[in-house]
Amino acid sequence: MILASQTDIEVVGTAEDGAQAVTLTAERAPDVVLMDVRMPGMDGLEATRQILTDPTVHARVVVLTTFDLDEYVYEALSAGASGFLLKETRPEVLADAVRTVAGGEALLAPSVLRRLVDQYASRATPPDSERLSVLTERELEVLKLIGRGLSTGRSHRRSGSPRAP
Repeated sequence: MILASQTDIEVVGTAEDGAQAVTLTAERAPDVVLMDVRMPGMDGLEATRQILTDPTVHARVVVLTTFDLDEYVYEALSAGASGFLLKETRPEVLADAVRTVAGGEALLAPSVLRRLVDQYASRATPPDSERLSVLTERELEVLKLIGRGLSTGRSHRRSGSPRAP
């Protein structure tokens, strides 16, 4: 209902389970697939793997789930998902997420991104100051802001309407 109410997004199908999502994606060629993790039969993570390893399919997948578990995030990203959002996401954010992913970008729920950054930072070695010395002050500023989870705030749209099952 949320996506169908958007004038620039066409919903081309809905699936009851992972196997049906794989079939519908191959048949209807959406730009973006919203995939739940837990579904009867084939789960959403396996369906995501199958969709994204099919060379004839050019869809991007956003995993949308109520389960904010690191293992699901890692599996979804390892399977090639372009995004991971929680079902508590506000409707306007969900619609913007479809547009963003349709435009070729990736996204993560803020809570997920924060955990990933924290985990990465705890394992990362300190930056090599010699390599960073070639960056301008503005480039260093942008790098720091990205590290805090901020973005340029630009809208990433491609021509045409994103289509999502």
